[in-house]
Amino acid sequence: MEIAKTSKLGVPYLHFGKGDPLVLIHGLGEVKEGWEDQYELANHYELIIPDLRGHGECNKTDGISIKNFAIDILGLLKELKIETAHILGLSMGGAVAQEMYRQAPKCCRTLLLISSFHYFPKKLKSILYEPRKKLLEQISLSKEHSEYASRMALYSWNKETVQKFDRIFQPKRQIFVDSLAACFEVNNLSLLPMVNVPTLIVGGQYDSILPVWIQVWMHQLIPHSEFIIMRNTGHLAKLEAKDRFNNLLKKFIEQQKTAS
Repeated sequence: MEIAKTSKLGVPYLHFGKGDPLVLIHGLGEVKEGWEDQYELANHYELIIPDLRGHGECNKTDGISIKNFAIDILGLLKELKIETAHILGLSMGGAVAQEMYRQAPKCCRTLLLISSFHYFPKKLKSILYEPRKKLLEQISLSKEHSEYASRMALYSWNKETVQKFDRIFQPKRQIFVDSLAACFEVNNLSLLPMVNVPTLIVGGQYDSILPVWIQVWMHQLIPHSEFIIMRNTGHLAKLEAKDRFNNLLKKFIEQQKTAS
């Protein structure tokens, strides 16, 4: 079992493996241990896996924002003397990865944006959020609401996958609500066309949280990006299709090394 460390900025993180640095950024309400199925990538890469502000073991609860999430991780990389890394973000973590590129593009060797988003128009917010607002805000309050979250996030509702989800999804009510609000403030419409590092965009075929057409839109905005749909997965392909997911990441990163 990997032992967490804490940065000078108060960010708990896992750090192990050898190779090119690869940062794994979790999604809303998740914890760093949610990347357990990707630990095997340490055979190929130096993994840096933080808890976002207010999430998991991170006791910093003020200033919940996508901007500050990015600042925390960039500070961690600076502390570790890592000048450039592959930056992978899942869902909200993908928005954090985009913000890292905004703040420090030279730090981003590649971007891997998984089941993520870049902007929520008012109409889209009314479809994805408003009808489920009360349920979303109560998700951390009871087992019943946690089960609702797993049914939203997963396509495969087998016992093992649901148990994994329950372990990695540990929302803290106010942090969850504040982070969700921060997600709806994201507007990277002008940023994405300026991205000039190799970018992989992945969508889940049956993602009901962030439908795949959102990732198609991102692909259209980012020049020369690569777009892949993970078949028979929901929002969390990293759990539902571990081997396919990990192989996809390795293939993309190795292609960039060959190209450069």
